[in-house]
Amino acid sequence: MNDQNLSMEPLGKFQDPDITAKGEARAEVALQGATTLWFNTGTLCNIECVNCYIDSSPTNDALVYITVAEVAGYLDQISERGWPTKEIAFTGGEPFMNPAMIDIARLCLQRGYEVLILTNAMLPMMRKKMRAGLVKLQAEFGDKLTLRISLDHFLQQNHDDMRGKGSFLITLRGMEWLRDQGIRLAVAARTLWGDTEAESRAGFDALYSTHGFAIDPYNPGMTVLFPEMDELVEVPEITTDCWGILDKNPDDVMCASSRMVVKRRGAKNLTVLACTLLPYDAQFELGETLEQAEGAVKLNHPHCAKFCVLGGASCSV
Repeated sequence: MNDQNLSMEPLGKFQDPDITAKGEARAEVALQGATTLWFNTGTLCNIECVNCYIDSSPTNDALVYITVAEVAGYLDQISERGWPTKEIAFTGGEPFMNPAMIDIARLCLQRGYEVLILTNAMLPMMRKKMRAGLVKLQAEFGDKLTLRISLDHFLQQNHDDMRGKGSFLITLRGMEWLRDQGIRLAVAARTLWGDTEAESRAGFDALYSTHGFAIDPYNPGMTVLFPEMDELVEVPEITTDCWGILDKNPDDVMCASSRMVVKRRGAKNLTVLACTLLPYDAQFELGETLEQAEGAVKLNHPHCAKFCVLGGASCSV
């Protein structure tokens, strides 16, 4: 086989940003209105979970801590660009590892935004400074602040298999403390154990009732059941024709309504990404400013198909 024939062989899946392996036009998603702006507070975490999509751990600082001033700069850009942003959301790593987390949340709440913080509700959140800060934020801003707790399953063994022995009970203690302070709670769970959605929601319903958690198990925005993200699993590529075939609306995909800001270790400036799920893939880097990040996103990754289009998942409340 000569070089000419080699060059004519089709590429594998998720290789060309414009064309699928079958030669069809790849789907893209336009930014219809960024109602949520995400910040990754840093990839350091107090634990190391099985199949963490962002490889967070006690040693991974590929994404470093953001600062109050850096967040303020992007809030200014929201106003300058006229984005219809209602929610500022924070993920990690573990956001409460970042010593500025309370001050950052306060800034966003003072600017009039709702704030969502994803946390495992373990020791970093339960440090005295963080607890005191959360109490003050709740007293001043009430339900404008939501903490979404990573509780992988309603059964202790399954959760501990993912996050380490004893982690389930530690997280529940953190949730109970938040409950007692009147802080609004949500839960993020995983779906790799083969439960039906009905079984999962019934299981969480029972857990919430036992512990007095005011969380709606049947509201997908309050009890979020995330599909598993395994890049090695075979998934179809999403073409422009798929929207009609699947009866899906591209406006419902996460990157139609959100962007995420990250700070890479050693980088001079922060970067705006298309998606919270793809922090390390260069093709999803949209620029350093919100203006640069307003373009359409090509769905050129397995997560785009399995998680967002076929799984129908969303990261916002």
